[in-house]
Amino acid sequence: MTDSSQTNPKPGNPRVVQTHGQTPRLWPDRNVIFFANVLAGFFENEELSALLKKEISGADSYGGRLLPIMGLLYGGGKNLLVLEREPEAALTGYFKDVLKLNLPQVALLTHDEYVSLGRAQKEKLPLPFPERLRVMQDHPAQALDGYVTDRIIASLAIHLGKSTISSPQGSKLGNNKLLLHQHLEKSGLPVFETRLAAGPGEVAGCLKELAGLGYTHAGVKSQIGASGIGLMKVATTGAGEAVPELFFHEGPCMVQGWVSIGLDGVTSIHSPSVQMFLDEKSVYLYDLTEQILSQDSIHQGNESPPPYLDEFDGLQEELFRQAGVAGSWLHAQGYRGTASVDFLVATLKEKGACRVYACEINARVTGATYPSILARHYSPSGSWLMRNLKLTIPLAGSTILKLLEDHGHLFQPERKDGILPINFNLTPEGLVEKGQFLCLGEDSAGCHAMLRKAEEDLPLAWEYVRD
Repeated sequence: MTDSSQTNPKPGNPRVVQTHGQTPRLWPDRNVIFFANVLAGFFENEELSALLKKEISGADSYGGRLLPIMGLLYGGGKNLLVLEREPEAALTGYFKDVLKLNLPQVALLTHDEYVSLGRAQKEKLPLPFPERLRVMQDHPAQALDGYVTDRIIASLAIHLGKSTISSPQGSKLGNNKLLLHQHLEKSGLPVFETRLAAGPGEVAGCLKELAGLGYTHAGVKSQIGASGIGLMKVATTGAGEAVPELFFHEGPCMVQGWVSIGLDGVTSIHSPSVQMFLDEKSVYLYDLTEQILSQDSIHQGNESPPPYLDEFDGLQEELFRQAGVAGSWLHAQGYRGTASVDFLVATLKEKGACRVYACEINARVTGATYPSILARHYSPSGSWLMRNLKLTIPLAGSTILKLLEDHGHLFQPERKDGILPINFNLTPEGLVEKGQFLCLGEDSAGCHAMLRKAEEDLPLAWEYVRD
C-alpha cells in the first residue's frame, strides 16, 4: 500500500492512499441498515426516477446487487438490507453455501412505499409501516445508508434514534456535477469546454458557441444524474428544444463540448474509472477499471485493469493524481463511503500521447463497486470483467446456476477463475431476464475468452445491455 498524498497533509485534509488492487478495510466494524432502492438516487426528483424506471428493466430487483458485498463493505456482521423485492433464492444460496459470504438480514420496502414514507415525514403525519420500522429500530445497526443519503433517510434515522454514515448535505453536494467541474477548473485540471444554460431556452445559444469551436455534438448534463439519466448527447446544429425542463431541477445545466475522434487530433477515446473509498481520515484509491459504454455513454459493464494502460507512459499515475484531487474535494463535502471518478482519455496522433479529463464523480455505490469489491476479495492481483447480460428467453435462477456449474464455468472460491453471477433482475413471474456476470481470471484476455466460451457452451442466448 503506498500513500500518493503529501506525506504531511494539511490539518483537516484527508490522506490520499493508493492500495493498488488491494481493497481497503472499508467499514471493518460497522453495522448498517442500507436502503437499496436505486430509484431513490435522485434526491426526491421523482421525474428523473420515472425516467430511470423506464430505462432499466427489473429495476425493483436491482438492489439485490448489494446482497453479496454487504458483509465485505460493512464488516460488523449484523447488517439489514432493505430491498424492493425478495432476492432470487438460488443465487442467495450460492452466495451463502458456495461463496461463504456473510449475508445481511433482508427487509422489504418498495419505492412507492419509500416515497409515501417521505410524504408523511414532510406533512408531519404518523409514519406508515410501523411494524417494519420497528424491525429497523430494534436492529443492532446504529447507522443508515443508501445509494444516496436524502432527506427521507436522514429523517428516518432521527425517528429511529440512529445516525447516517454521510450527511444529507455531503451526499447531495458530492453528487453535484457542476460543483465538481468548478473545483477541477479552479485546481488547474483539464476540463471540457463548458457553457451554462439556466433553462431549455438557453441551450441553443450554448450549442452555437460550441459549434463555433468545432464541436459537432455536446453533452447536456443536469447537476444531479445517474445511470445516464440527466445526460443527453445533442448535435450542436440543433436548437436544444429536446432538453427537458426537469434537467434544470437543481439549477443551470452544463452544456459541454463532446470530445470525439477526429477533433483536435483525437484518434480514439477511452473511459477509465478510479474506484475509491472515503472514511473519516482518508481517501483510498483501490482499483482502476475501464467502463464499457454505449454510443451515448451509457454504462454497460466494466473491466480491470484497462487493457491499454501500457500504451501511455504515466497514464495510471495521472489518473490517480486527478482522482486524488476529486476525492479530496468529495471528502470535504462530508461524503463517506464508496465512490468512483469517471474519466475520458483522448488518444492523440503522436505515439503515447493523450489528454486526460475527469468527467464526473459518483458519490455512491456504483455499477463498478459490486464487481470490484468481489473481484478484489477473491483475486487481489487478477483481472476481471463484468457485463450486463439480457437473456433472450427468461429462465429460473437455479437453471442458470446449474448450466454454469455443469459446463465448468461457475466460480468456486478454491478456483482462480470462473464466472460469478452478482445479481439477477427478475420478471414479475420471478424468472431471470437480465443479470450481472463477473468473470474472474489471471489476465484480461482470459476473462474475455471465458465469456466467449460460455456463450458457445451454454444452451441459451443473450445480448449485452446497459445496467
